[in-house]
Amino acid sequence: MSQSVVTMLKNGQQYMKTWPVRKELYAFFPECRVVAATKFAIKTMPPVAMVSCALLFQNLGADYLPQTIAIGAFFLSLPMQGLLWLGHRSDQYLPPQLKSWYQEIHAKMRAQGVNIASAKAKPKYKELAQLLKTAFDDLDSVFTKHWFN
Repeated sequence: MSQSVVTMLKNGQQYMKTWPVRKELYAFFPECRVVAATKFAIKTMPPVAMVSCALLFQNLGADYLPQTIAIGAFFLSLPMQGLLWLGHRSDQYLPPQLKSWYQEIHAKMRAQGVNIASAKAKPKYKELAQLLKTAFDDLDSVFTKHWFN
């Protein structure tokens, strides 16, 4: 089930928007750090690439144009690497421990009366992200503290 690069980038953007970046989740999931780093890279790397290319071209001249372009391309590729990782991760199935945790949280949320989609038999990380986002957005802090503290 391989995806194209463009599909993985789009999935990564969607996953980045869906994943709840909360302090309670930092210890359990690398997504929080990757999302924060990718958002930072999206904002900062294009200007860094422009400045580095301009300075290199000004100081070294046209003789080093291939190296200047390579350095600019490197800086521009950093946000894409984060999006590719997120896109790949969102399409992976949950391991057995997380799958049972997902089903347990889903059942508790249903019992609380939260209107959510039915639980998947083989959930992926994107379903977990949606469930956690709903839990943090719609439920009170007492419920979420029970699960993450």
